[in-house]
Amino acid sequence: MPRRNTYSAAALLRHGLTGQPWPANWGYPDPKSRYDVVIIGAGGHGLATAYYLAATHGITDVCVIERGWLGGGNTGRNTTIVRSNYFYPQSVALYDLSVRLYEDLSRDLNYNIMFSQRGVLTLAHTRHDEEMQARWSNALQISGVKAEQLSEAEVRERVPLLGPQEALRHPIRGGLFQPAGGIARHDAVAWAYARQAHAMGVDIVQRCDVEAITTAKGEVTGVRTSRGDIIAERVVICASAHSGLLAETAGVSLPITTYTLQAAVTEPLQPVLDTVVMSSATGAYLSQSDKGELVMGGALDLYPSFSQRASLPTLEGVMAGVIDLFPTASRARMLRSWGGSVDVVYDSSPILGGCAVEGLILNCGWGTGGFKAIPAGGALTAEHVATGRPSEIARPFGLDRFTTGAFLDEGAASGIAH
Repeated sequence: MPRRNTYSAAALLRHGLTGQPWPANWGYPDPKSRYDVVIIGAGGHGLATAYYLAATHGITDVCVIERGWLGGGNTGRNTTIVRSNYFYPQSVALYDLSVRLYEDLSRDLNYNIMFSQRGVLTLAHTRHDEEMQARWSNALQISGVKAEQLSEAEVRERVPLLGPQEALRHPIRGGLFQPAGGIARHDAVAWAYARQAHAMGVDIVQRCDVEAITTAKGEVTGVRTSRGDIIAERVVICASAHSGLLAETAGVSLPITTYTLQAAVTEPLQPVLDTVVMSSATGAYLSQSDKGELVMGGALDLYPSFSQRASLPTLEGVMAGVIDLFPTASRARMLRSWGGSVDVVYDSSPILGGCAVEGLILNCGWGTGGFKAIPAGGALTAEHVATGRPSEIARPFGLDRFTTGAFLDEGAASGIAH
């Protein structure tokens, strides 16, 4: 039975004036012994899958299981960038679906996710970069995504914070700009999906560790957890870096390697940057949050790890790259840094769909691109769960591409990892 949430303007005024406690956005239930669908991972993709199962397909006997707390993994540890400027048409279709869903998400979920379409600018530093971006821009426009190739003067007009040409280690020759890209508030995305999924009857169980996925005769039968066994005919893995470990308990091997991705923010500043700037030459990217912080990130640590701690050598490289492009940023004081455990696949593209175990459905392998794909990942996974087959958009990202050789190597094609 749907649960009722009251978040009207009148309720906002009443609670503000009287100091009455707000109702909980979601419950804290004990898991039942049986569900139609169990989703492992209460991050963005797991919560979005649960929401679209209920909202689009009418499947509400769903349990989302989280070993920690809701949104406490990569969903709360990323740099909030949303974009669809990939190269292959299959990738563009996937990520642009996500951008379009993000555009309406605040209205659809009745929750302000603070999606700001301020654009994403990828800098060109060499003649080779310019040639690659011309090809990239053409590919995007063929796929129906607006992209603009900018000159150096146009780049500097858009981003006046960039340092003078003669002071840059990597001079700027131009850039590729996607106007529809931008940033969104990561925790708001998780909370919005969680609140609406809970309101439609989904159970969100936190502080519950999935110890194994149980199977019999090649079919999934449920999960074994730290709070008891749960029977389910369909189990979805949305566990990011731990997806490979969970799949192994069901006898499924995934081509995933886990690395730590570093990020950091400065103290809040006055508005100085109104777009997202990325540079493959310096290995760094930068945006400014709505709170005024300069949010920066860079490359992966060069060794596999499940650590979520900051790595000083990698952070030094990120900060050096940012300062190389934006010398004035050297005056800002660092506020905090962190790492996120990311599930990297050989061809830098996600894994969506089924596997050798009937009823076990995968939503993983997003690597450094998981946040931007939350709405699409959830909607496509929910469709597969409900219909028993992948959609046309999800089909190219199936696990079978690693036996057929139909890879989608976006790391090489787009020339950027994030």
